[in-house]
Amino acid sequence: MASPSSPLHSAAILCIYFVLPAFAELQRFQHQPKHDGSLNFLVIGDWGRKGHYNQSLVATQMGKMGDKLDLDFVVSTGDNFYNSGLKGVNDPLFLQSFSNIYTAKSLRKQWYSVLGNHDYRGNALAQLSPLLRKIDRRWFCQRSFILNAGVAEFFFIDTTPFMRKYFNNSNRHYDWRGVLPRQKYLKTLLKDLEEELRKSTARWKIAVGHHAIRSIGHHGDSPELVKHLVPVLKANNVDMYINGHDHCLQHISSTDSPLLYLTSGAGSKAWRGDVKETHFDVKFFYDGQGFMSVQMTENDTNFAFYNVFGEKIHHWKVTKSTMHPSI
Repeated sequence: MASPSSPLHSAAILCIYFVLPAFAELQRFQHQPKHDGSLNFLVIGDWGRKGHYNQSLVATQMGKMGDKLDLDFVVSTGDNFYNSGLKGVNDPLFLQSFSNIYTAKSLRKQWYSVLGNHDYRGNALAQLSPLLRKIDRRWFCQRSFILNAGVAEFFFIDTTPFMRKYFNNSNRHYDWRGVLPRQKYLKTLLKDLEEELRKSTARWKIAVGHHAIRSIGHHGDSPELVKHLVPVLKANNVDMYINGHDHCLQHISSTDSPLLYLTSGAGSKAWRGDVKETHFDVKFFYDGQGFMSVQMTENDTNFAFYNVFGEKIHHWKVTKSTMHPSI
């Protein structure tokens, strides 16, 4: 497995995007863990607005928290560039909304990203291109991929093609190159995901996607993900599903499994003001801007939400032995 920061990785990425077909098996990548096996990362979503809507203030607080945590990397849950993704690999929006905003030394680590629905409104292939890494080496984005980070394995999932409404909306352009025919794409993705989850021996299994499975925010639940994704995640003892899409911070527990639903989509524009009722166990919901931190060891995971002022507004600790006693 290639490291994203190595020359070998660059060659592998070029191979992935320009040689392998759209329905190739999920690609695996390695992020070297710390010597003590611990893993610290931040999660941010729905952010790329040229610093506006408090994006710059959130970035400042992320930098401060990154210093405290000895950060390993950053996870982006999609909708990376508003309102309609990138126009191409030379779009100045990449610098204006990413490189020139997240400037703290602690954030000069690898960023692992998925596409959101707004990214698909532009040139989706531009965000996937290895040419962006020549502009900013931190950037790493694919539709779906697996990241082995020692104590945890991450399964990044391309959720936008699951949503029927985007295919029925003739008023907006979506870049479906590499996705059509849709049903074949989804069938292959679910098959490969289930196979990789089943054979994973990782201590912690984390799924990452753009759309929420469970949410009391503006967009609410995603019925397509509830139907197709939840059974796969639960059957394979996935510990948490992390997403963006709803511009908020929230922590929801399942009522029938240990699976946690964690939303970190508050990187810029927020304050929707509408909250939906749910029968799920909502531990926390915050409608404003902020981000999430995650600290993992072999036995424990601590996650916390921070607002635009850097205040810790919610934190939670989960222990592996209590989540999945048989593992």
